[in-house]
Amino acid sequence: MTAKTAKVRLQHMNPKLVVFVVYPDIVLLDLVGPLQVFSHAPDPKTQENGYKCVVVSVNGGSTETNTVVSIPSQPVSEIAGHHIHTLIVVGGDGAIPGMRNERLVDTIRTLAARSVRVCSVCSGALVLAATGLLDGRRAVTHWDDCRMLAEEFPRVRVEPDPIYIKDGDVWTSAGITAGIDMALAIVSEDLGRHSAMAVARSMVAQMVRSGGQSQFSPALGRQAIDGAGRFEALHAWIQENLDAPLPVETLADRAGMSARNFSRIYSKTMGITPAKAVEAMRIEKAQDLLAASSMSIKQIATECGFNGEDRMRRAFVRAMNLSPSEYRQNFQIS
Repeated sequence: MTAKTAKVRLQHMNPKLVVFVVYPDIVLLDLVGPLQVFSHAPDPKTQENGYKCVVVSVNGGSTETNTVVSIPSQPVSEIAGHHIHTLIVVGGDGAIPGMRNERLVDTIRTLAARSVRVCSVCSGALVLAATGLLDGRRAVTHWDDCRMLAEEFPRVRVEPDPIYIKDGDVWTSAGITAGIDMALAIVSEDLGRHSAMAVARSMVAQMVRSGGQSQFSPALGRQAIDGAGRFEALHAWIQENLDAPLPVETLADRAGMSARNFSRIYSKTMGITPAKAVEAMRIEKAQDLLAASSMSIKQIATECGFNGEDRMRRAFVRAMNLSPSEYRQNFQIS
């Protein structure tokens, strides 16, 4: 049996074995976020759990995290010979010494050789890159570690913005909660969108985000710029009414100001005109729908208030150098 044939057969194993690799000083949420997703993802055929999860370290035992909670782990030797469906390298401050730990790097390289899929969460990409598995691939990590990843491993094609990237059978994700987004996308690919949505609902996640979303939350960015919260209620109202015409007069009336005064104060506070702000919010909503729905591009343009596919296409090209159809092709969740 060839390695390719073996991997195809392993894709259909049930339950699918997910192995998390930990080491001292990991970020607790980098582990438990994805672990929670895989521990409760239902197989649509059997309604049983679709995955079996194991946490391993080189020697086993208790592993320190960046909190007061330590994590028990099995020694890698306990899964020797097991076929692994998804291998996940967890991130944390310990990733920097970890990427220079030859025994840890060799262990991950060995486990990866018998895995269908290999992933990293946050700075776990540094450890994964040390194995050589990211050479020539697109990859992402926490925005604060992207520069180090690029400098230490120049063969890796580092992209600092996406929340996760899939390049072949290798997945990398940005910091903390992006590991949950990556895990939900993997569940969607393995077990179907309904299974991913079921887990997302149980975790009270607002939505299943695509990898094309930015690490830098636009809504959080608006809140940070508008430190006094002067336009917070207006922004919330705009997001609820994007399908309606939103001329500056309507926004000004909502803010209780004259159109001229509103435009001046809004632009000075937010660093962007009201019209550009509305367009940016429409693009954000369209990105979500393109990635996570089966709606047609025409329907999405109407839903987001673009008043036509061509107007939405021009807005996308201006913002991302991608058309809506290209965005959907690159980032649609299975």
